[in-house]
Amino acid sequence: MCADTFGVGIYLTEAEFEFVVGVPSDVDSGWTDPEEFQSLVAETVWERLDRQSVFESVADRFRAGETATLGTVTLEPDGTVISHDLEIPEPASGDGESDTDE
Repeated sequence: MCADTFGVGIYLTEAEFEFVVGVPSDVDSGWTDPEEFQSLVAETVWERLDRQSVFESVADRFRAGETATLGTVTLEPDGTVISHDLEIPEPASGDGESDTDE
């Protein structure tokens, strides 16, 4: 089996958050059911990141029509997690807080 790396993010619409999975163009043929691997990817993400914190950060920092990148998940077709590089998008910082010396 060959592992594949999927990019994950949250797309913000006017009404909701949509979990998005970027699928590599050369995805392993072992992935026979797109809904199954998207569910596995989502499950992997929410086991590692706090959903509420992610949604609060996305709502604070992003506008409708934008996608907040959460990182990547590498999985084998049997669902084995090989690696992940996931983090909660940082909330926007306040304006006017620069560290310049005079």
